[in-house]
Amino acid sequence: MKNALLGKKIGMSQIFTANGQVVPVTVVEAGPCMVSQIKTADKDGYEAVQLAFCDTKENRLTKAEAGHLKKANVAPKKYLKEFKISAEGLTLGSEIKCDVFKAGDLVDVSGTSKGHGFSGVIKRWNAHRLPMTHGAGPVHREPGSMAANSDPSRVFKNKKLPGQYGNEKVTIQNLEIAKVDVTRNLLLIKGAIPGAKGSVVTISSAVKAN
Repeated sequence: MKNALLGKKIGMSQIFTANGQVVPVTVVEAGPCMVSQIKTADKDGYEAVQLAFCDTKENRLTKAEAGHLKKANVAPKKYLKEFKISAEGLTLGSEIKCDVFKAGDLVDVSGTSKGHGFSGVIKRWNAHRLPMTHGAGPVHREPGSMAANSDPSRVFKNKKLPGQYGNEKVTIQNLEIAKVDVTRNLLLIKGAIPGAKGSVVTISSAVKAN
């Protein structure tokens, strides 16, 4: 059965295995999430569950959002996200905690990567700088030749050039859950996940897990 949660990235840490190995982990405050809407094939054409996460004040919601949550008997929440998971055993207002996952499960984690603004080709695409001698320069971190002569007399599309770097949705697949702390609603996920500290991420069962 596929599971999913909304969470907040706390930061990175490390844990030790029984044989003394150090495992880097990312700590995520996963849930508790509330079921704010259940979509069915008969009514909506597909099955999905909408989850609400992170308490907020009611005056920070629109009237439509506040009415939507009140209808589901859910307190005001800041984030809503729909997941294509089974609604078996769930009702409006149900609470989902991080214990839907267990240690060893493989998950896909999605988040918004850190924004780096307008960046050059060295930072954005790992390009080489120009030679520091033999007449190169005076700028050594520029893209260099565009390799377009009189034919075709233009730069091809998708040429790796300077531009906006980061601040986009990133998904890392097949990350392993190292530990589940139900009392503090924490998931410890092996390795790094996208986003800055405090950013909201989605954790769902891996779609490509063997």
